Amino acid sequence: MFAEFTALELPARVHEALIRAQLGDQLIGHIARDSTAIEAREKPAPQAAAAAAPAGLFAAVTVDAAAAAAPVPAPPKKRGRPRKGEERPKELTVIERQVDQSTAASLAQLPTACDVGSKKNSKGFKETWTGYKLHIDTADGDIPVTAILTSASVHDSQAAIPLMRLTGERVTYLYDLADAAYCSGVIRAVSRQEGHVPLIDHNARRGEKIAFAPHEAERYQVRSQAERVNSLLKDNHGGRHVRVRGAPKVYTHLMFGILVIAAEQLLRLLH
Repeated sequence: MFAEFTALELPARVHEALIRAQLGDQLIGHIARDSTAIEAREKPAPQAAAAAAPAGLFAAVTVDAAAAAAPVPAPPKKRGRPRKGEERPKELTVIERQVDQSTAASLAQLPTACDVGSKKNSKGFKETWTGYKLHIDTADGDIPVTAILTSASVHDSQAAIPLMRLTGERVTYLYDLADAAYCSGVIRAVSRQEGHVPLIDHNARRGEKIAFAPHEAERYQVRSQAERVNSLLKDNHGGRHVRVRGAPKVYTHLMFGILVIAAEQLLRLLH
């Protein structure tokens, strides 16, 4: 039965239908964007296999869309320094390519194979794990609106634009709240193009940190709702105890938890 649920993407589809039915006609103030580490009981996929594996199949993106969106291999780069007067085209980053891509194409190019990821925790220490990352958009009231699964090594910023657009298709909202991992002029520009106000913590990158204005800093505190949903998923809804293997089944397992959290929080709002 679990394999059949996975093939049908059942929990993800039910979750999307729930969000559209309950929040689709509402105006949401804030969407807090964050990712959480998902440890898996499997070995990291070899790099060659991970690169060849189909990706982006876990957010209502079909296999046909993923195949059509597969990137065309780039011509080999010339070695050495360019000659005098020679101009070599700058290769676009993942985020820059996503600006003009469809949501399906952007998701299809995000790897989903099990691998090793690392990030700094709230205390500034580096943590490493084997498995995946679940990227979640959380609305006011601690309601998870959208979630996508990627390899653990995918940087948070690479999932921001497709996640933002998926959420925008489900609900209407005003502010994008995110931590310094999402600090990018491209992400801010896309947020404004989508009709949102980006409140993204500045990453100084060895320079001088740009602080929020007082009214922005007060509104940014709402971002803690993303951390509460991450904790709920791991502490009470199976996010810390994944027993299945492979990205499709792991995503199905996690989305059952996301679905329950969304239903619980919506019920709390009614009372």
